Amino acid sequence: MRNLNSAQIRKDLAQFGEFGRRGVGYSVGDLREHLTKILGLDTPRRVGIVGAGHLGSALANYRGFRASNFTVVALFDNDQKKIGRAVGDARVRVYDAREIARVVRDERVDVAVVAVPARAAQSVLNQLMSAGIKAILNFAPASLSARPGVKVKNVDLTISLETLSSHLARPRAVSTTRPRGVRARRESGESGERELG
Repeated sequence: MRNLNSAQIRKDLAQFGEFGRRGVGYSVGDLREHLTKILGLDTPRRVGIVGAGHLGSALANYRGFRASNFTVVALFDNDQKKIGRAVGDARVRVYDAREIARVVRDERVDVAVVAVPARAAQSVLNQLMSAGIKAILNFAPASLSARPGVKVKNVDLTISLETLSSHLARPRAVSTTRPRGVRARRESGESGERELG
């Protein structure tokens, strides 16, 4: 994002229609509303999570969903001890994984999350695609094959951590993470307390 200039952003926005006025600019409120519609974030999305283990349960209980248009409406698992229980503050019910197709239909699930071990992930993806799900977030550490028209977004925590490790390995990484002015004060022998007083 750092390398984008205003002309490029205006050109990209123009692909979706005219939002601003030449020589005046954009109304921030109107632009936000248009971008929300373009991204489909104005439509409520019903989410089903496959895997009611630690990760799946934590996702079902994620408070950040409350401020968005995403609502977790179902959890799935094959552990008989978990099936029928309700998880988290939202009391999301755990269904038998064999019922994915029925529950997806009955609960109008349109986005799914895969939170199962790698060995089961492709089979779960196949079930979800057969149930008509076209948008899937995959937390399983596995490369999945989806049919055309189905979008699978992989969340790889290892890659994310490697990116952070790379940042820390750069020679100037430590100095760039300090608040502005701290390094200069330390080099001159000043303390932060003098600036506050």
